[in-house]
Amino acid sequence: MNDRSIINPSEQPDGRGTWIETYLPENQVVVADQGTQLINLATVRGILFRQRWLIAGVVLAALTAGLIITLLATPMYQATAKVSVEPYGSFILEGQDVEQGIASNQVGDYLATKVELIKSRSLAEIVVADRQLGERYDLLGQDIDESRSPDMTDEQWLATKNSIAASILTGGVVANVPDLSWVIPIGFRSDNPALAAEMANAYADAFISSDTRDSIEGNEYAIEYLREQIEVVRGRLEEAERTANTYARNNGIFLQPSAGEEGGPSSTLTGANLANINSRVSEARAARIAAEQKWRAIQNLPAAQLPEVQNNPVLQGLVADRTGKLAELAELRQRYSDEFPQITNLLAQIEILDTQIERSSADIKATVRNEFVVARNQEQALQGELGSLSSDSLAEQDEMVQLTVLEREAEALRQQLRSLLERFNQISSAANVNSGTMTTIEGALVPSSPYAPSLVQNLGLALVLGIGLAAGLAVLREMFDDRIRSLDEIEQKMDVPLIGHTPHVSEKDIDVESSNNFTSLMEAYASIKAAIEFSLPRSRNVLQLTSTHESEGKSTTAVVLAELFARSGRKTLLIDADLRRPSVARLLELERPQVGLIEVLLGHAELKDAIVKGVHDNLEVLPIGAIPPNPTEILASAEMGEFIAKYRDEYSLIIFDSCPVLGLADAPLLGRLVDGTIFVLEANKVPFAQARNAVKRLRSSGSNVLGLILTKYRALEAGQSYGYQYSYYEYGTDRHER
Repeated sequence: MNDRSIINPSEQPDGRGTWIETYLPENQVVVADQGTQLINLATVRGILFRQRWLIAGVVLAALTAGLIITLLATPMYQATAKVSVEPYGSFILEGQDVEQGIASNQVGDYLATKVELIKSRSLAEIVVADRQLGERYDLLGQDIDESRSPDMTDEQWLATKNSIAASILTGGVVANVPDLSWVIPIGFRSDNPALAAEMANAYADAFISSDTRDSIEGNEYAIEYLREQIEVVRGRLEEAERTANTYARNNGIFLQPSAGEEGGPSSTLTGANLANINSRVSEARAARIAAEQKWRAIQNLPAAQLPEVQNNPVLQGLVADRTGKLAELAELRQRYSDEFPQITNLLAQIEILDTQIERSSADIKATVRNEFVVARNQEQALQGELGSLSSDSLAEQDEMVQLTVLEREAEALRQQLRSLLERFNQISSAANVNSGTMTTIEGALVPSSPYAPSLVQNLGLALVLGIGLAAGLAVLREMFDDRIRSLDEIEQKMDVPLIGHTPHVSEKDIDVESSNNFTSLMEAYASIKAAIEFSLPRSRNVLQLTSTHESEGKSTTAVVLAELFARSGRKTLLIDADLRRPSVARLLELERPQVGLIEVLLGHAELKDAIVKGVHDNLEVLPIGAIPPNPTEILASAEMGEFIAKYRDEYSLIIFDSCPVLGLADAPLLGRLVDGTIFVLEANKVPFAQARNAVKRLRSSGSNVLGLILTKYRALEAGQSYGYQYSYYEYGTDRHER
């Protein structure tokens, strides 16, 4: 038979919203892979439901323990004083910020350092000394003297008690870095509320005093250090200045103050002259270039075309006079000849004007050339002087290298001495002024109620621990619990296809559930019956139902399936083949007959005389009469095979209700004779290992295991929702139709 896919008519989507699809090859029923996860919501929900009593017990025990511990614990009180810390200080005079210089991103580190100072043993020892706590029995306890060693002196014993008191203070003080402010709360915990308030205030006072003391000591140290440094720098400066002056005098270097800003570097006389000549050479070069360019531009032009000539007022007058005389000459020539005396006179005047104009134009052009020559001569003279001074300056520069080093060292010492004197004056003025970086803004009050033990906090902690312990124990139990619970695990661990499953129904409700075809139980069996009917041809109509152990619902399943097949019109024979503990007759409420399967097999009775009719139409039942002493031999006998072969064709379906597999050979022997074996498995009861061994025995004997029916399935045990099985099987009822 070819593989085919069948969806059972009565099946609905499961709790994860996917359809359960059954693949039915010739000898196998396969449930489609619906995707598995290592841990999912259904798994967690199933664990919580299965281990609910363990979880509830552990959590309840943890809460009880938390309550008892809270009631038996000694009340502890905490008093808190608040101290304001100014990281940048409030400085009245310059010089109070000797230990400052905190960047904005270091304020958190500064406050954390102060908190660690509060928690330190050194501050605890200061509090002990201020309050003489080594002699206080309210802190040390009334029985402190009992621990004194006989060989201790009074001074040694007092030092020991001071050390003990400091240890107690260190263990009782509480301080935390503030998040949104610069106010550090200083708390102290004790079983004595008055002592807690006193110690919190003592810590605040000691903390502020330590800051003031550190500030004064820092100023005194800074003043002494600066005084020593000033003397050292002053001596070094005097020596450096003498060395520089001696070197300049020996090498003939004359220094003059710079014309720039005060305190600028000094220059030599040679250097100043060189700079002056260099400036004048630059100016002469620029003048020569301008004059040369001007001369070259007009050198080849007629004098009359020069702009200087055309714009000269004297030449403009001569040209205008000549123009007038030319006009007068033209007028006279219209009336007289050139020999006319007045015309002759005008021609002589015009010639004189032409000569004057030509000479003046030439003089103007010669002036431009003379300016170029003078500029060139001045540049050459200055270049010679510059060369001479440059040689002197180069020689002096070699000597100035060492002088510059000496001067630089002297100037650095001057700046250092100036800074030291300025800082010394500032710190001397502010040495005895308190910067006010720490102030008490709220003193500690005697607490009226203890902070510990907190019933709510302890119960909350006990609840968390209890849940954690319960979860661990639940998971541990689940790891060692190998029982079959969910449908998904069947395919993963059993390697047997799942034909179907039935919901868990209590024994007292089975009769009511089986009497109504639309109950969840009967809908489940209808689905199983459809899967079996579609998986087997009519020619292979002999089935065996078996299980791992007794009481897994095997016989009930056989009876219900036989009734369902009979109702569908198929002539069905139900045979009670459990030759050790027969139960078919009891389930059908029949009296145990005198003859049954054994008598028919042995030939002591005919089948028609042994079968029971009338239970349902098309259903005949062959119960067990007398229980044989050798059930294994009977099932393995040739008569059993002959019986099956003889009556196979008389019935549409023959169902054998067989014995459980483990510990018995009945079911494997019968499995070789029938067409297929259906394995019935109760959920939440049989471990996987035993079920696998049972299936392995059936297959090793030659049985054709068609599939598995999971009975008494509890949705909550498998992690499904509460109404899963009901909504799954009751689709189509009035409740859903509404």
